[in-house]
Amino acid sequence: MSVIQQQRQLAAAIRDGGDAASLLAGDYALGLAVYRDAYRARLVAALADNYTVLARALGDEAFDALGRAYIAAQPSRHPSIRWFGHELAGFMAEAGDDLVPHASLVDFAAMDWALRGAFDAAEAPPLDPAALAALGPDDWAGLVLQLQPSAQRVPLAYAIEPAWRVLREWEPELGSDQPELPEPAPHEHVLLAWRQGLETRWRSLEPLEAALLNAVAAGTPFALLCERAAAELGDPEAAAPAVIQHLQRWLADGLLQRCPS
Repeated sequence: MSVIQQQRQLAAAIRDGGDAASLLAGDYALGLAVYRDAYRARLVAALADNYTVLARALGDEAFDALGRAYIAAQPSRHPSIRWFGHELAGFMAEAGDDLVPHASLVDFAAMDWALRGAFDAAEAPPLDPAALAALGPDDWAGLVLQLQPSAQRVPLAYAIEPAWRVLREWEPELGSDQPELPEPAPHEHVLLAWRQGLETRWRSLEPLEAALLNAVAAGTPFALLCERAAAELGDPEAAAPAVIQHLQRWLADGLLQRCPS
């Protein structure tokens, strides 16, 4: 067996629980269990870093059990440990009550991951409001806006934001007990997460803004954005002012990138 084959077999034994009997014997074989446990503990720690609020909501023991179950189902395959856990929310949605005692915890995972993704996303030159002010009346109809790469829209099934905020502000390392949490009520809506400067931001979207941002992400020109707003509002006269109002907020929030010339 070549050295490379030996390395691969040992890595598989540590990562996937493969057999390394031909490589190790005696005390070395016993030590393999230590490496296996350390490897999984490191991955659970990476999950806790990516899912800080979810980990606080579950507590150390329950999060460790969830993490190890996820590792068994979805072994790490990405070269960077930063991206380990990208399927955790989907895994939780299919897991039983023993791992996910409340369905809203899936939304906690989705929100945590979206904010981490927003922080690490690329940055494009922002759209200058002056460029829009310079447009002529005939230019607006075909105008196609573009979102910043960090802008992410996350569908949620529960109103988790109040509890998420409380947990995010809690500092368990200071020894304080977990704060009382408002129980998330069922509420289907969309969360917007993005990065402005060096800060990640988020807010819940009303149905009209969520629909408009979906249309912007799909490359819908401005005239059709107004038509979409008219359909949502049931009032054609209110459509254009509503779209302009949202556009002004998107510019202030740094959500839009410079349109290609």
